[in-house]
Amino acid sequence: MPAGSDWPAPTVVETVQTTRAGTRTARAVLEDSLARIAELDAGLNAFSVVLAERARAEADERDRHLAGGGTPGPLHGVPVAIKEEIAVEGAVTTFGGDGNSIPAPADAEVVRRLRAAGAVIVGKTTMSEFGAWPFTESVSRGVTRNPWDPTRTPGGSSGGTAVAVAAGMVPVGLGGDGGGSIRIPSAACGLFGLKPQRGRVTTAPEPHLWWALGTAGPLARTVLDAAVVYDVVRGDVEGDLFRAGPAESFVEAAGREPGRLRIGWSTKPVSVGVRPDPIHVRAVEDTARLLADLGHDVRPVDPAYPDPTPAFVPQFFAGIRAEADAVEHFDRLERRTRATYRLGSWVTPRVREWALERTERVSKQANRVFQDVDVLLTPAVAHRPRRVGALDGIGPARAALASLPSIAYAALWNVAGNPAASVPCGLAGDGLPVAVQLVGRTDDEPTLLSLSAQLERARPFPVLGR
Repeated sequence: MPAGSDWPAPTVVETVQTTRAGTRTARAVLEDSLARIAELDAGLNAFSVVLAERARAEADERDRHLAGGGTPGPLHGVPVAIKEEIAVEGAVTTFGGDGNSIPAPADAEVVRRLRAAGAVIVGKTTMSEFGAWPFTESVSRGVTRNPWDPTRTPGGSSGGTAVAVAAGMVPVGLGGDGGGSIRIPSAACGLFGLKPQRGRVTTAPEPHLWWALGTAGPLARTVLDAAVVYDVVRGDVEGDLFRAGPAESFVEAAGREPGRLRIGWSTKPVSVGVRPDPIHVRAVEDTARLLADLGHDVRPVDPAYPDPTPAFVPQFFAGIRAEADAVEHFDRLERRTRATYRLGSWVTPRVREWALERTERVSKQANRVFQDVDVLLTPAVAHRPRRVGALDGIGPARAALASLPSIAYAALWNVAGNPAASVPCGLAGDGLPVAVQLVGRTDDEPTLLSLSAQLERARPFPVLGR
């Protein structure tokens, strides 16, 4: 990784401080971002497309706005990367494959909000096709590599975004999480990744993302960076299938002490037959001790997890089939994707509605743990990042088995809808980041943000190149 006076790359907050003060132009910040992409991305494959000329025009507009006395937005001049599944005007929404070829006619609502806040959209990032698997590998886009160790996966499916942020190509990027796809790559790449409450962030122009499972959100190097972006993009619009309850400013929550919380911890996986790596068990135990030292009431608990499979699997198949039905060139989809599509033919609308009803039951059962604790602490994932090529030559059944350790702690909270965050806690002996997961009560992202920020102060997150 590059070294020098501007490395590690600045955070969102640092970038905004300089661009709003006029000490650096948005164009200069963008050129640094494009230079890092040019230097690093050939070996990492984070970006599927770099929108350099449009980004330059956008950065120049930000500078003209400021020079003309305009009020800078909360993301003034911040370069942002966008996951392939989120529409960016003028770019093809590929979903990680070759099924589409016509550029999107308009930005998704979250992208529009980013631009309105002063952000500069740099490009779109790689993902597995339709985000079906927690590895960022596809036939059309190739293999995306972890910047901490390029022989390892960055996780997925928001792996391209995670790599772009962790390697300092951009200060922040948008991902999506339908079964852990923000938290898994954040854990693998040493980032803070919060899956928000279901319905907190609009999916417009789409009414939903994998029905009740999916949501969009930022992957960031700091808690405050994530909070700044969330305060820009959160909020629903007419037509959204789901809506979250009220919540205060995320920036304010990240900036205050959490108070004394009841924190329960468990290393028991939700998925049967999965055993957590000892590194991840130690990470939970070490974090539990640190939280106790910080004054919290910390205790081991049995979460009595419900089985989310009957609710998750039909929505997974329904989501893949709906996205596949909407592409322009079904025949160009990967063989594995088309096989997954066929395997999901049993998910009729009636089955899907049954799964949504089951989702409510799973949510009630999963949330019983919060009768006794305020926050649940678990591993973020079960296994260490695999070597790249996890999906090479395998069909959907083997891909699903390979995915289980990644989603073993994450996917339940997509079904339940609760906010859940992957929080970095250092580097392991293998040189790769380690993370834990914090899960909050329904609509309680503020507690997760304030607690995560406290952990960040007590145990600073790893930064590549430092």
